[in-house]
Amino acid sequence: MQRAVAGTGQSAEGDDLVRRAQQGDVGAFEALYRNHAPAAYAVCRRMLGNDDEARELLQDVFVRAWERLPSFRGESSLGTWLHRLAVNVVLERLRSSKRETARRADVSADAVGHSPESDVDARMDLDAALGTLAPGARQVFVLHDVYGYSHDEIASLAGIAPATARVQLWRARRALMRILER
Repeated sequence: MQRAVAGTGQSAEGDDLVRRAQQGDVGAFEALYRNHAPAAYAVCRRMLGNDDEARELLQDVFVRAWERLPSFRGESSLGTWLHRLAVNVVLERLRSSKRETARRADVSADAVGHSPESDVDARMDLDAALGTLAPGARQVFVLHDVYGYSHDEIASLAGIAPATARVQLWRARRALMRILER
């Protein structure tokens, strides 16, 4: 049984793994990867809507984590630190891609483009519905409604105005309601 370390939300064993990984212990880092990769993958997958790209960025997240682990001070849990790192890696990818930038600027109802495989099952998986949204709308929806970031935090992370974040969230919610009502 793991003992929680006061104020960190981490176990004593988790703190030991972090300390050992910070000192270059690859085995300790592999254990941290196994513990935290599913949550980091979920962030990437929800923000990107693409399994292959999410897997690729998951690797980028942990390469960056390995490089920056010595600077981790433990002021938050490692999981929180990795979550923020994953969000930043995804946002950097989206910013650097001209194709994604152009699509993010056009968050119209036409961008939804949903074609259901079957009308028999009226319920749609949220991940599938999110995958039909334009990247900017999906990114804002996931950060706000799934992970609880404020509009100001989203604006800072995504490099957009808070009002733009609000509009993209409104459009994403409206598009999701249309998709899920089908």
